[in-house]
Amino acid sequence: MTIRAVEAVTLALPFEVGGPKPRFAGKPREFVHMILVRVETADGLVGWGEAFSHVAWEATAAAVTHNIAPVAIGRDAADIDGTIRTLRQIFHLFGRTGAIVFALSGLEIALWDLAGKRAGKPVSTLLGGARRDRLPAYASLMRYGDPELVARNSAKAVRRGFSMVKLHEIHEAEVRAAREAMGPGVPLTVDTNCPWTVDEAIAAARRFAPYDLLWLEEPVWPPEDYAGLARVRQEGGLRIATGENACNSLEFETMLRACAADVVQPSVTKIGGIAEWWRAAKRAEAQGVMVAAHSPYFGPGLLASMHLAAAMEGEVPIEIHWCELGASPLGGAVLPAGGVLALPTGPGLGCDPDPAVLRDFAVM
Repeated sequence: MTIRAVEAVTLALPFEVGGPKPRFAGKPREFVHMILVRVETADGLVGWGEAFSHVAWEATAAAVTHNIAPVAIGRDAADIDGTIRTLRQIFHLFGRTGAIVFALSGLEIALWDLAGKRAGKPVSTLLGGARRDRLPAYASLMRYGDPELVARNSAKAVRRGFSMVKLHEIHEAEVRAAREAMGPGVPLTVDTNCPWTVDEAIAAARRFAPYDLLWLEEPVWPPEDYAGLARVRQEGGLRIATGENACNSLEFETMLRACAADVVQPSVTKIGGIAEWWRAAKRAEAQGVMVAAHSPYFGPGLLASMHLAAAMEGEVPIEIHWCELGASPLGGAVLPAGGVLALPTGPGLGCDPDPAVLRDFAVM
């Protein structure tokens, strides 16, 4: 089962977010860029992965094409851990995170898809078996910076059946608006994307406390200041979530040892793929720490997150990006109904990208 080809398939998908488009470098983003990783073996079997890209999509695609592919071709697709460990060692001098690791994550996910297809089994079965086939999903809203838009989209998410809503706001007015629009009892979380010092984060946590948050996510810069996060946990009065920026399972061990998190959030397209996500999550589960999948994806990364969540002992909520795509490569397979995702039952990840979407929205 030798790897014959590795290809980055870049898509530019039109989207709407219930408000103004997010901006980068002073300009609104017109497309969601997705990096799919297509891996073909010598006998013609094809597996699909997804590499984290966001606004760094050109760097990630280049890492797949010019760095990862030439080294991966000719290696054993069945030896997933061995192949990925070797590649991580080869490329470690370029850093233990960033585009190289994102590209490796996409390759690793594709190798699991291949393994499942060859065995005729879903990835969740390869992980020990699905404990559930319906997965709770929560709506992860954009950062609007506008209480009216926050209220409108929060209420809409609840009407659509999502049992939890995540904000990406940093001010009290927006958090208050969401809580008032949703009413009491609906879980609400706030992801602040690492804006504050430890003391500022403690003060913000205390301001947000009246709004009954399930967790406050990544309140401290830098995100790996685990001692600082532990202080926010102790003094801020809110549960703390973190982990999307951790790019190997050993970071989670350090995080847990520092008592830095009530909720850990491994990200399958950033951490190195399925096996590394599993190792991080099982470490947390063994210590009684909640796991929530960081999964603002629309492709194989979301499918991989679903299979991982299904195989975990405890219930793992799945993040769904609050974003309407003009076209989706996986269609209804990754669309929640009533706030619940149905686990695909086919072999591998259970769903291949739509060739028409790949053709019509490819970045040439």
